[in-house]
Amino acid sequence: MPLVECKFAVAPGAMELIDEQTVLLGDSRWTVWEDRVANRAWVTGFFESWSEAKTACRKFTAVMDPASLVGGADCRELADADWADSYKAHFKAWHIGRRYWVPEWERKTRRILAGQEIVWLDPGLAFGTGNHESTRLCCERLVEYIDAHKRRISIARDRSTAGGDPCATFGVIDAGCGSGILGISAFRFGLGPVIGFDNDPVAVRVSRENAQLNEVADDVEFVEGDLSTGLAGRQAGLVLANIHTDVLRQGAQELLRAVAPGGWLALSGILASEIDDLRADFLAIAEDMAPRKSNLDQQVCKIVAGASRRNRGPSTCGWRATSRRLGEWADLLMIRGP
Repeated sequence: MPLVECKFAVAPGAMELIDEQTVLLGDSRWTVWEDRVANRAWVTGFFESWSEAKTACRKFTAVMDPASLVGGADCRELADADWADSYKAHFKAWHIGRRYWVPEWERKTRRILAGQEIVWLDPGLAFGTGNHESTRLCCERLVEYIDAHKRRISIARDRSTAGGDPCATFGVIDAGCGSGILGISAFRFGLGPVIGFDNDPVAVRVSRENAQLNEVADDVEFVEGDLSTGLAGRQAGLVLANIHTDVLRQGAQELLRAVAPGGWLALSGILASEIDDLRADFLAIAEDMAPRKSNLDQQVCKIVAGASRRNRGPSTCGWRATSRRLGEWADLLMIRGP
């Protein structure tokens, strides 16, 4: 199916501002691309018709700072082959330690060394290649979780060879799965069971296709759903959500409830300028959701939680919170007590 590509060139030095404004726009069809070697950046959108493209461009330019862009939109119709070449040009392999995320079209030519773990990806129209800081932050938390529990994961794997449940304690929920990168990576790196969901049917389809590329289609389930329906009745040791801040805040209770005792909730898609407020909100909501204690315990808990939010430290009310920043992006890790 032919698509219409619209591209805006970003003015030098305006990359961070444009990235932030694009996220706030809330239209997932726009993606910011950066060539750090050439020090150039673009905002590119792909649309199913010229009318959709024109409407989207009008809305885009209406909220952008004109000084952040160079000229107007460069729009063209892409045949299937042109579309493939367009998005493939921006997706490059990357890694965290021995774990690699590699474009599917490099499978025949890539040399895999001993000890490397590979996840093959073809993102198509869905979000999530790892080239964006928010996805990398989530992948880093996934690897951190695995490294922190590697001994117990190894024991669970050994038990699975004896016919037991392989990693029931280390189940994973990928909320807003995009291209499926997080859920697929979780299973490939030893966790499970894994389920992912997204309210975009294109994302669900692409996630399933990527699961097939990695030969885990029978092991990783992807379904349509939002935070309310996707998390209903589910709980896991690791919950991953790379979603816009406003959606995370609205679904805070559902996300916190989905974390099993001792589990991790890794949130990304958060602008660095928003992280302090979001951390405080999640700690406050977690505190309100905690089982009722004696009056004295509640007073002590509120005092400590308040100090934690002011000092950016952990809470003793059943949850610990920490975050890290990557450029203008940040993540939030909530760790539930046992």
